[in-house]
This record gives sequence, structure tokens and C-alpha cells, in this order.
Amino acid sequence: MGRVSRRAFAVAALSAFTAMPRASAASGRGGGAPDPEMRGVWIASVANRDWPSKAGLSASQQRAELLTHLDTAVRNRLNTVFFQVRPTADALWPSPFEPWSQYLTGTQGKDPGWDPLGTAVAEAHARGLQLHAWFNPYRIAVHADPSRLAASHPARRFPDWVVTYGGKLFYNPGLPEVRAFVEYAMLDAVAKYPVDGVHFDDYFYPYPVAGQTFDDDDAYAEYGGGFPDRAAWRRDNIDRLVREMADRVREVRPGTRFGISPFGVWRNASTDPAGSDTRAGVQTYDDLHADTRKWVREGWIDYVVPQLYWNIGFAAADYAELVRWWAEVANDSPAQLYVGEALYKAGDPAQPAAWQQTGELSRHLTLAKEYPQVRGHVYFAAKDVAADRIGAMARVVTDHYGRPVAPPL
Repeated sequence: MGRVSRRAFAVAALSAFTAMPRASAASGRGGGAPDPEMRGVWIASVANRDWPSKAGLSASQQRAELLTHLDTAVRNRLNTVFFQVRPTADALWPSPFEPWSQYLTGTQGKDPGWDPLGTAVAEAHARGLQLHAWFNPYRIAVHADPSRLAASHPARRFPDWVVTYGGKLFYNPGLPEVRAFVEYAMLDAVAKYPVDGVHFDDYFYPYPVAGQTFDDDDAYAEYGGGFPDRAAWRRDNIDRLVREMADRVREVRPGTRFGISPFGVWRNASTDPAGSDTRAGVQTYDDLHADTRKWVREGWIDYVVPQLYWNIGFAAADYAELVRWWAEVANDSPAQLYVGEALYKAGDPAQPAAWQQTGELSRHLTLAKEYPQVRGHVYFAAKDVAADRIGAMARVVTDHYGRPVAPPL
């Protein structure tokens, strides 16, 4: 379809957004306890990573599994769940914009017979947990075949919104109408449910794939004229998404927080003196076109959860160095700093020796306490909290989580 029709579609999304009810404040917040800290867990639905355990379970089976994850969080004295509700340009709630997720029934667009997000919010709050709705902005599918999408999918209706890259489908962040559409698709959930937070993960422009090019030539020709190069234009596209989403979340549901969990390395110091003393193969500023340091320093987001998924002393990206670097970035910023922790690596025989030690994660929390800017930790992910292969989570609870506390506000 032509550009006029796709813009009309984005305008229709804007009209729906304008009609959304505005809440006076987010509900379900904990509070009152001294020394609040973030104790969070991600519940990933993409590819049935954490929940539901497989597609096609009955509504009652899916609900039971979800409640078990919430109960497990409570048992481990956690206080926040980050629930992935839009894994691949789809929805885990009845959305007028996008189809039901295939990870529920096995068929994209098929009604699962219940409302997972609505249930998750209510049941989390009933247990004293906060719930942050976790969205992936631009990923359409983890395959490259548009014909496998639901017939009603916006990516099929507007194929010129789509870029195929690395065997996957993505919305093009360089099109203003795409940015408007994905914002309103996500804000539908914020308007409908008293979520405590809105959460993005680390996917903006996709991770680099050797020998492949993300084809946004037409968009760059139309919109990139005022920028010194394509990379600067791409970063501006993501900056706009972050700023606009932050403003609109606060408009739709005042008091709801907006945060992002980026890949842990902004830039290596060898690339930029302001970067960390690391030698990471990916740098978010250069490769994902995400200026994560700016978002924190400018206070555009309410919190940041860098994914520091390496052990203390890891040569290319030392956990200790990255905690120090992020604490410095967050110093004097209104954005709160939490640390993303790789619980999934604990006990994995494919990981370095440090991850075979039960106490590695506990040592992370001990080290992070040296930095007052660190306000807590979030664990990837729910099924690993439940399995706790070598007792690493139990060790964290014993050493650091002696009693329940409320998350920061």
C-alpha cells in the first residue's frame, strides 16, 4: 500500500489513543517499608521462554503457570515482575491494534479465552507485587515469512513498514508513522490496566548480523537529510521513540514509571573516552543506535536496568567495571539504576567457571552495595528463579533478602 494509506492507518491509531481513558494515578503500588529496593524478575513470553511453558495449553493451565511464577517471586522475597506482553508485534491482552500472540494458542490471532495481562496485574497486586508491562517495540517476527503472520496483522497490511534482516521481520524505526503506530499499540495496554511500569528491553535497531544490511534506504532518503550520517539519524529515531513514549505514558497513566533494560555496554573506552573499560563486541550507541547513556543523564526515563550479564573479572566486560561505570552515569540523574543479573547462566556448564559457583550472584549484590546509585537488581528470568539449578538464587535470598521490602518509587 502507498504512504498515504499507511499514514491514514497511523492517524486512526492516534484517534484511538486520543479516546483512551486517562487514569488519575497508577494503582497497586507498595510502599511504607524502609529501605526500598528493586527485587525484580523478568517473565519472558517470546518463544515460550518462561511462560506459558508451551503454546496451546488451556486457559486454566496457562493461568495456573502464571500464578506459580508470581508465587515463586513472593517466596524469594522479590517485589516486582516484568511481564512480556508484546513479544513480537502481538498482544497478551485484547488489543484493537495487533493480534493475539501465537505463544498463547499456537496460532497468531486466536483468542486464548482469557486476558493474561489483566489477570497478571490483578494477581500481582493481590500478592503485593508491582507489575511492569514489558514491550518489544519493533520486532515483528523471529522468522522472515510475512505469510505466516495473521491475515489482519499490520505488517501484512502495510508491507512497506517492514524490513527483513537476519532471518527476522522488523518494523522500520525510520518511518514516523511506524513510530506513532507502535507507541499507540503499546499505550492501549497502559490505558486499560493499572500497570506500575512500562518496560522496554534491549532491542531497538536489531543486533548486527555479519554480511547483512538493514535496508532503510528509502526512509533515510526521505527523512535523513538533516543529519550528518545515517547512524546519527537512526539514533535520533530511537531518541524520539523514548522521549515520546515517556511523555505519553505519563499522560495516559500518571505515576506509572517508564524504564529500559539495555545491553550493558554503551561504548568501549577505546571507541569513546566516556565509555567503559571494556572490549565488548557490541556497543549500543554504535550497533543498536541506542544512546542509553543520554537517556539516563537527561532524565528521559525513570529507571534503567543495564543487562550486566557477565561475571566479576570477565576480561572483555567485567561486571565490577560496568557497575562502577553505570553508577557514575546515574549519579545526579533522576533515573534510578537497577542491575540486570544473568541468573540463567548460574550452573550452565557452557558458561565460565565463575558461573558454576553458587555464590557468584551473591557476590554481585555485595559489590553493588558499594555504590549508592544502585537501587536493586532484576533477574533473568522466571523459569531460572523457579529451577535455581545450583542454588544461586537461594543464596542471594539468604545473604541479601532477609525480609520483604517495597520497590523504589
